[in-house]
Amino acid sequence: MPRMSMQKDTGLPFMKMHGLGNDFVVLDARARSLEVTPALAIALADRHKGVGFDQLAVISQGQRDAHLTFYNADGSTSAACGNATRCIARFLMDESGQGELCLTTDRGDLYALDRGEGMTAVNMGQPQLEWQDIPLAEAMDTVELPIEGGPSATGMGNPHCTFFVEDAEAIPLEQFGPRYEHHPLYPERTNVQVVSVTGPDHLRMRVWERGVGHTLASGSSSCAAAVAAARRGLTGRKVRIDLDGGTLYIDWREDGVWMTGPTAHVFDGVLTQEFLEGLG
Repeated sequence: MPRMSMQKDTGLPFMKMHGLGNDFVVLDARARSLEVTPALAIALADRHKGVGFDQLAVISQGQRDAHLTFYNADGSTSAACGNATRCIARFLMDESGQGELCLTTDRGDLYALDRGEGMTAVNMGQPQLEWQDIPLAEAMDTVELPIEGGPSATGMGNPHCTFFVEDAEAIPLEQFGPRYEHHPLYPERTNVQVVSVTGPDHLRMRVWERGVGHTLASGSSSCAAAVAAARRGLTGRKVRIDLDGGTLYIDWREDGVWMTGPTAHVFDGVLTQEFLEGLG
């Protein structure tokens, strides 16, 4: 990506958004050259000295309506981020007046729709169900892994490990999450979900996100949990998922896993030149 070019007296504009408390800093690189380094991502993610986020998302020109690139709070990259995709889709639809659009990502082409009443839907594509695509370290059944608790493995452009438990609230996520994020079966680390079936086609889920930690919501994790629940016969393919930050609706269809929920554009800001130069 080309280097960022700016005058001494300018800064770097950004947007702050969230989907159910899963929060993002968004940089719009469609009209300016911009290089995002791990140092910039880490500095921005600092909730005391930067802005704070679960993911950083960069909008750039693409072959479709726009291209999205995602960074975790530790500076690593991710091919997918469902809630950020929904938030940016809402921003771009409001900007253009379109009711639907297509965004390109490292995960592939993602289609978004305005569902009305403040709800935005994104098709996150087909889940990756084979061990080598998730990826896992060796060949195995992905419905139930040979790990204590028998979690399911699913890929949604990023890896997921879904535990079905009696009470998701009772799991000490700050200890539980890191233990499995770095499990040797997941060479690229993994997102970790703890999920309880609370009713017919109704799940309660809490999320530990790789490179981030405990997050209030996660779109790709919600898709992965819905797929895992359906594969295990615990629910149908259309579910409501209650997360710490609110509710998402997941529908695993023939054309992919659709995720629907609310979005929020919180504020716009400008990173100062002093802050940018302090990155070294």
